[in-house]
Amino acid sequence: MLDAIVSILSNPAIILAIIAAVGLIALRKSTSDIIKGTLKTVFGFLILQQGANIIVNALIPFSTMFTEAFGLTGIVAEDNALVAAVQTVLGKETALILIFSFLINLVIARLTKWKYIFLTGHMMFSFAGTMAIVFSQMGFSTSMTVILGSIIQGISMVLFPAISQPFIRKITGNDNVAFGFWGSSWISLSGWVGGLVGNKEKSSEDVKVPKSLDFLKDMSVLMGIVMVIIYVVTALFVGPAKMEEIAGGQNMIQFSIMTALTFVVGILVLLQGVRMFLGEIVPAFKGVGEKIVPGAKPALDVPIFYSFAPIAVTLGFLAALVGGLLVTLISSFLPVVVLPSVIGLFFMGGAAGVFGNATGGRRGAVFSGFFLGFTWTLLVALAYPLVDVTQYGVEGLWFASPDAIIVIILIRLVGSLFGFGI
Repeated sequence: MLDAIVSILSNPAIILAIIAAVGLIALRKSTSDIIKGTLKTVFGFLILQQGANIIVNALIPFSTMFTEAFGLTGIVAEDNALVAAVQTVLGKETALILIFSFLINLVIARLTKWKYIFLTGHMMFSFAGTMAIVFSQMGFSTSMTVILGSIIQGISMVLFPAISQPFIRKITGNDNVAFGFWGSSWISLSGWVGGLVGNKEKSSEDVKVPKSLDFLKDMSVLMGIVMVIIYVVTALFVGPAKMEEIAGGQNMIQFSIMTALTFVVGILVLLQGVRMFLGEIVPAFKGVGEKIVPGAKPALDVPIFYSFAPIAVTLGFLAALVGGLLVTLISSFLPVVVLPSVIGLFFMGGAAGVFGNATGGRRGAVFSGFFLGFTWTLLVALAYPLVDVTQYGVEGLWFASPDAIIVIILIRLVGSLFGFGI
């Protein structure tokens, strides 16, 4: 039973299908509408998910190329891989925290003005695993680890979406959805900083170019050209033998171009999924809000905001990559060398671009992305000594989510005041 519940809560497609069906039933929709609305919600989410998978698969070889090109070694910030690696030791604690934190989230949403229901399954799993690791290392028993971890995660599942909601209203123009991602506070902070240096009237999406370069106004074309240049230039710095291994025997230039364009295809697929998914889940969720948790808002994953400013996504990602690389280059002065986590820099840097564009236009998008990449990578490096994951046999990985790292810092600070985990 425990495994079945964890499996459901860890699979966002199943959660969203259940919520869509319950919401449509609560709205007394016809059987036909319930079936269509439920399936189209799942289809939209799966399209979104496949788009994200295409992006990740295109970024993995780029990350390898980048590391080889510049001779970098150190840790990579990656939550899900880290938490998955410790499940043989802390699997029960992770599962129980995941279940009880979701129930606490529902209770808080029902009884307070914080009407956010966190629905990003893999984020729930990674945070639960993070809580299990931190409290276990501080010497708490299994029962106390589950109790404290569940309470902190349950509160975090409404607190962090609440912090970001003012920015979400600016971006979407409404109050229908919330931000269910453990980087929302840092992305929102980056957007606020971008607003200090930019002009929101000069949007990244209003690109003004000569008529001969009019094709650059098409987001996919612009992104394709930029990514091809980045991939090809990076490949030129990789040794021939290693590049042949990465490319699987393909011509280096051909491989770089096609992988870069595949990345852009992933973006286009993701955006299509976002449009379809939001078109179904928002109306269905009104049924949940009206009948079960009045006023409830679904807190959803980061890609749902990309469609509001696709060019800003590219600007934010590239600026974040530069910011993250700068910290890597000065890591000899820090507790650990943090390699540029290209996947994390894309998903969070792209979102920072969207947020920065909403507050400060083109300049805000660039500055927000750079600020996020620089400060997030710095945060990982400085917080690294707080939790030793190598005792679980995990090498080269550490926590990535800024919100989770903030919580880790607070837990260790409070724990030290009472003599725990010193």
